[in-house]
Amino acid sequence: MARERKFTDDELFKATKLLLIKDGYDSFTFSKLASVMEVSRGSIYKYYENKDNLISEFLVYEMNRFNLSFSGLDKSGDFQTQFSLVIDFIFKHSEIHQILEIINQIPKKSSHRDQSNQTKLNTYYIDMYKQFQGLIEQGKKEQVIKSHLSDAIILGMIFQTIAIPNHFGIPNDEWIASIREILSEGMFQKV
Repeated sequence: MARERKFTDDELFKATKLLLIKDGYDSFTFSKLASVMEVSRGSIYKYYENKDNLISEFLVYEMNRFNLSFSGLDKSGDFQTQFSLVIDFIFKHSEIHQILEIINQIPKKSSHRDQSNQTKLNTYYIDMYKQFQGLIEQGKKEQVIKSHLSDAIILGMIFQTIAIPNHFGIPNDEWIASIREILSEGMFQKV
């Protein structure tokens, strides 16, 4: 009779996410993960050959959750309404920025399982991009966004706002509102 698993995928991935965000890919080890989860390293090795197997599985899980959550947003309404929802959503899921960076750190010469996960991740990334691009296209159609601006640059600007450090401890609501205002109206006074 097989032994019962001592942890769920959700518990494992939650601890994995915590360590990856705190320590980064290079410092992530099964020893640290086992310590956080209060299990033996062997119990993790039973399901994952190495850290790349685990991390690639985690990334697939996390990107799938992000995309499902984003596709569940109410997409009705004008561009300004949707833009505000998207900014709130991005900041609610601000760790996605760090997670997207980890995708590129997994070695290309990896197992079949990791390569399969990389293919899934690429698909999820494209799906995510298309969903956000749909919003930009709506903004251009409503003539709220300048049509000559590149979608890629606009999306990059939106996503990079997550990485701006709040060194002065501005309250989160004020911080997000200011970023939303700068992105939608610019920083110059109207004359």
